[in-house]
Amino acid sequence: MLHSEAIDPVGVEWTRVDEKYITVKLISGFIGWAIVLIIVALPLIADAVGWWSLPDWLVWPVLGVLLVWAGLDLGLTPRRVRAIGYCEREDDLLIRRGLLWQRVVAVPYGRLQYVDIEAGPLMRKFGICTVQLKTASAATDATIPGAVRSEGARLRDELSARGQARLAGL
Repeated sequence: MLHSEAIDPVGVEWTRVDEKYITVKLISGFIGWAIVLIIVALPLIADAVGWWSLPDWLVWPVLGVLLVWAGLDLGLTPRRVRAIGYCEREDDLLIRRGLLWQRVVAVPYGRLQYVDIEAGPLMRKFGICTVQLKTASAATDATIPGAVRSEGARLRDELSARGQARLAGL
């Protein structure tokens, strides 16, 4: 029997990331897809100027599939961003993401080694950042992208303090 429910723990109120992160993801996604489509369209450009050509039966279907894929990817971006959330609990931080493949990560405060905040030029322009939680495990993928910068700074300070308190109690 398939469950249509999310894998969220019962009674958790998620804090969502800022809506401006949708714009950042759309801009970076559009730039990325434009580069891919230009590279794939190079044989068409080379054919138009008479340098060399690939058969049309090969180029056009690939370009068409990539255009559809790009449209789906960019179209799902707002839903993907709205699926990201986090919840500060007493002993750990929960981070949720994903639509089709949902993932909920619990990071115990006592396992935190440090909390990192980063923001590229585009994120800085929109006043948001990514909060990364570092633990001893290399497999931990605990990031909160799209947090407002003031919230990112608060999370860094709060989570670092909670981590130190839990570590001292060991």
